[in-house]
Amino acid sequence: MLTDAALFDILKEALWTAVVVSAPILAAALIFGLVIGLFQALTSIQEMTLTFVPKTAAMGVVFWLSMSFMGQELVSFFQDIIIPLIAGKA
Repeated sequence: MLTDAALFDILKEALWTAVVVSAPILAAALIFGLVIGLFQALTSIQEMTLTFVPKTAAMGVVFWLSMSFMGQELVSFFQDIIIPLIAGKA
């Protein structure tokens, strides 16, 4: 039987795993957004695609580079928490 405290612990771990997995992509979007915003402010170029295309490309590159890290985090979460819970060993 799953108690309320155990359920909240599992949810806390799931949310923390989601934060850790999404952090590299969100950090890349933040950094490139700031750099491009500063560039636009300095040059007075107000083109919408200037912000969208480089930021999307940077997020794609960071995603490609951090896929193994993200996969390892998700696999360890499922192996350490979810699968033992399903098997009744938790």
